[in-house]
Amino acid sequence: MLSGMHEHDGPLTRLRRSHEHGVLDLLRKHGPMSRADLGARSGLSRTTLHDIVGGLVGSGAVVTSTPHVEVRKRGRPVEKLSLNPAAGEAVGIDFARRAVHVAAVNFAHEVIGSASEAHATDLSWPERVDIAARLLTTLATDSSDGSSDGSSDDGADGAADGGRGQARARSQDRSQGRSATVHLDALSTIGVGVVGPTTDPGSENAHAQGIDGLPDLLRKRFGVPVLLDNNTRLAALAEAVWGAAADSSDVLYLRLSHGVGGGLVVGGALHRGRYGLSGEFGHITVDPAGRQCECGGTGCLETRASLDAVLYRYREAGGRAADLAAFLDATAAAEPTALEVLERVGSEIGEVLAAVCHAVGPGVIVVGGELAEAGPALLEPVERALRQHLMPMARRYVDVRRATLGEAGSALGGIALVLHESPLLSHYPQPVSEENE
Repeated sequence: MLSGMHEHDGPLTRLRRSHEHGVLDLLRKHGPMSRADLGARSGLSRTTLHDIVGGLVGSGAVVTSTPHVEVRKRGRPVEKLSLNPAAGEAVGIDFARRAVHVAAVNFAHEVIGSASEAHATDLSWPERVDIAARLLTTLATDSSDGSSDGSSDDGADGAADGGRGQARARSQDRSQGRSATVHLDALSTIGVGVVGPTTDPGSENAHAQGIDGLPDLLRKRFGVPVLLDNNTRLAALAEAVWGAAADSSDVLYLRLSHGVGGGLVVGGALHRGRYGLSGEFGHITVDPAGRQCECGGTGCLETRASLDAVLYRYREAGGRAADLAAFLDATAAAEPTALEVLERVGSEIGEVLAAVCHAVGPGVIVVGGELAEAGPALLEPVERALRQHLMPMARRYVDVRRATLGEAGSALGGIALVLHESPLLSHYPQPVSEENE
């Protein structure tokens, strides 16, 4: 009997098991991949990879699919491998300043649905958790009633009616006939984003925000572990996994909203920094003689490029738009004052981004938040200033893009955090290996 145990747990079996978990881990973090991509990332030979994938497909841990193509190119379509979507779902929640956003994705990286509800800024954390639970229940019963593709950071739409905006839900079935319903009893971990420069629940900042007890509230409500991070950083991770920078592993994300912040994805992983302060691009000094910032500094980018700051600069220049929507309308109508303000704002942003690029060397810069809705009127000045201030040898390597995930971005980032860090593979069918044959 001892001989049999050693035989089943011999070095070849352990090596095969290691290969299996390596492939599963790649699919968990990166989503559907071709065999060629898996081979390049895993380092396995073609023969070994074929054997390992065959066993995983046979066990049901991995499934194959052929992506739809609108125009058929020459040659056979490339088959994609992904984790079995039936193995479970991951949920992300974004507690923004003025809204709660939730999203759900299955283990094959297919977005099942998302929903949002605006609220008053002074709503208590237990009440916000109640909203999150209600929105997830909406997705679980597949009762979506529309969609919203806006990029509002704080769910400002609907906040005017006393802070109790109507819930907006979206259910997206990208699974070729599979159910688009969230199974809350299948959750293993919840990824959560919150506003603020740090996510350490025991920190002074967390205490000031009142989020000390949020992880416990969520654990008691949903009965699963909670991963917590800054919601703007999570939006950066989401854009790198599902959004504008899905083809890059080194991404700099900048959000221009009521505040100015961002996030870094380095080598495909979210970079937090020692104290959870990574990505605070809004507090890089632009004008040493400028206005005082809430952070205690002077002339920070946030005092120049946040929504309130841009509207202030616009009105100071003689503009008449009363709010952001009117300002964006003026921009779309090519009003000279609005375009001149965005030219100056974009130049300052580009200069800051160039400095950050010299430090971290991203391949893609993604610009999001409500101000990004100005489109080329903002992004073109940003890109011109970026090229001007970048070292010549770096200019051709950096690509500026507008964010694509909208208000669901941070919630999707929470899911990406779960897929990257949570031990989800324990829920998978056991791979076929020599000890099972």
